[in-house]
Amino acid sequence: MMERFPWLTAIILLPLVASMLIPFLPDKEGKQVRWYALGVGIADFFLMCYAFWNHYDASSATFQLVEKYAWVPQLGLNWAVSVDGVSVPLVLLAGLVTTLSMFAAWQVDRKPRLFYFLMLLLYSAQIAVFVAQDILLLFIAWEVELIPVYLLVSIWGGKNRRYAATKFLLYTAAASIFILVAGLAMAFYGDNITFDMVELGLKNYPLGLELLLYAGLLVAFGVKLAIFPMHTWLPDAHGEASAPVSMILAGVLLKMGGYGLIRLNMEMLPDAHVRFAPILAMLGVINIIYGALNSFAQKNMKRRLAFSSISHMGFVLLGIASYTDLGISGAMLQMISHGLIAAVLFFLAGVTYDRTHTMAMNEMGNIGQAMPKVFALFTVGSMASLALPGMSGFVSELAVFVGVTTSDIYSSPFRILTVLLAAVGLILTPVYLLSMLRQVFYNPGAAPACVLGGASNSKNGDDEAVCFGTSCVLPGNAVYNDAKPRELFIAACFFVLIIGIGVYPKLATQIYDAKTVAVNAQMRQSYTQVAQKNSQFYAKKVLAPSIAESKVAPVLGVIE
Repeated sequence: MMERFPWLTAIILLPLVASMLIPFLPDKEGKQVRWYALGVGIADFFLMCYAFWNHYDASSATFQLVEKYAWVPQLGLNWAVSVDGVSVPLVLLAGLVTTLSMFAAWQVDRKPRLFYFLMLLLYSAQIAVFVAQDILLLFIAWEVELIPVYLLVSIWGGKNRRYAATKFLLYTAAASIFILVAGLAMAFYGDNITFDMVELGLKNYPLGLELLLYAGLLVAFGVKLAIFPMHTWLPDAHGEASAPVSMILAGVLLKMGGYGLIRLNMEMLPDAHVRFAPILAMLGVINIIYGALNSFAQKNMKRRLAFSSISHMGFVLLGIASYTDLGISGAMLQMISHGLIAAVLFFLAGVTYDRTHTMAMNEMGNIGQAMPKVFALFTVGSMASLALPGMSGFVSELAVFVGVTTSDIYSSPFRILTVLLAAVGLILTPVYLLSMLRQVFYNPGAAPACVLGGASNSKNGDDEAVCFGTSCVLPGNAVYNDAKPRELFIAACFFVLIIGIGVYPKLATQIYDAKTVAVNAQMRQSYTQVAQKNSQFYAKKVLAPSIAESKVAPVLGVIE
């Protein structure tokens, strides 16, 4: 009986149905609403943990927990959901980050019913994106997810919140059109009209059409992944969004782009991926260096962290383009690791804002004396972000580096150049992160925005009310309290996983290894077929194919 239970449907619908009940809750001040929303988030997270623990086989690369029901038969739209090694860790990541972000939004008292309604709606939409197996259903979930994010930024954001929210909506909505157009083109090609993503992946598309489809989807997912030059919405959105929303933006929404590249571009369009792989590697290097250099120029703490996210997403592109099991595994681990690290850093940025009521680092100066626990937590988060050994970021980025270095597809000059350029960005990361720590917490030379020491701490300057997703507070009322138990608990939830994965990476990799090996085997098989037809497919001097049949055969055995 339990085997037939629609686990994925229940996981998707629980937050959605629960959000519909919020208007009927007897709560005027919003205190019961936040407990209700947090309880729903925890219940849904434990539900997915139970379902995957008992009904998901990590050793299989096939789709599991398959559910398929006719939804709108006239359009051929089905409620088709399932999970595999690529989607399971991202579903768990979405559940954890969204639940903790609702706990982090404890002080929100402006329209609390609407806030938590949107958070639960976003929760449901995120899960639907990662488990959808009908491309129309994927598109619908992708679009639904945009609405709550837009409202959460535009209502509970900073001074330029409407500009940032509108820019986010225009970028992502315009890019998502490519998903719809590509999906319809794939569905209507050939004699078999279908929106099922497995069946779409089995179709033989002409190379020209496949390249166009790949390019369109690359734009759609590239905007979400913040690939240069389609990244400009991200710093603006992070700079204006409240901390709980930034946690979801960095921790989950960016990963939708990486998920789409693996699920649609790699799995469904392998021949086109062979042609685009070197381009992805180059874009990855550009992202790493560009994001790191731009971080130096940011005086706003959250904008600096946003550009840091752009830099870290470059490693995902490198891993996807590596043609190695280790490289793709590193790309997956980088998405998981960055989701945890970025979420906790943006949370701690929000904690700092709640005390200082500013994001300008030059206005904080020397607040580490008043908030030693916050400083300690921020230091640990920064160490994780700069890939300190023993942290999850070190393992993921090392896996990508080794994966690219050991790739037998690319020539030695290309691999050496790629690794060296990526290493430049890696070297810059600790510089701008440690510089941020110094400016914010220990910078005696800066003029602090507030007078430290006592409950009557007051900011210099005008007394304009500050509203940043929390209650409106006059700057003169800023009080420098250290981290509270709730805040320590949220940070600890992230750090336990970050350190746990860093010490024992198999904790995460065993969930998806079978799937990533199968995906890479498919890529190498496609490359072999292309190389047999054109032995000089890649550029003669920079990218020279050198794969032997014997090296492909053992890997292919995994998916047979």
